[in-house]
Amino acid sequence: MRITALAMLISTAASAATDAREDDLERRDAMRRAVEAGDVLPLSQILPRLRGRIAGDVTGIDIERQRGRWRYEFRVIGRDGRMREVYIDARSGEIERVEEK
Repeated sequence: MRITALAMLISTAASAATDAREDDLERRDAMRRAVEAGDVLPLSQILPRLRGRIAGDVTGIDIERQRGRWRYEFRVIGRDGRMREVYIDARSGEIERVEEK
């Protein structure tokens, strides 16, 4: 009985991991298509703009699509040691807002 329960648990965990991987792959494919279509600027163009405006070390990057628009979110530790979240429009490269955390 314990072996069956353990096998079911492992199977469920493996299935969840596979689903998460598939979601991640779908998200990457969507991003690649958006960059190729010109809807999103690649990081190679966004990062220099960010570094030119916000001094510090980038510690995290995320990108989300909200209300039909792609937006980069950067976590930056400034030279003053403060954490900031910087939101950048992924199409234009314009900084939308900066939040101190």
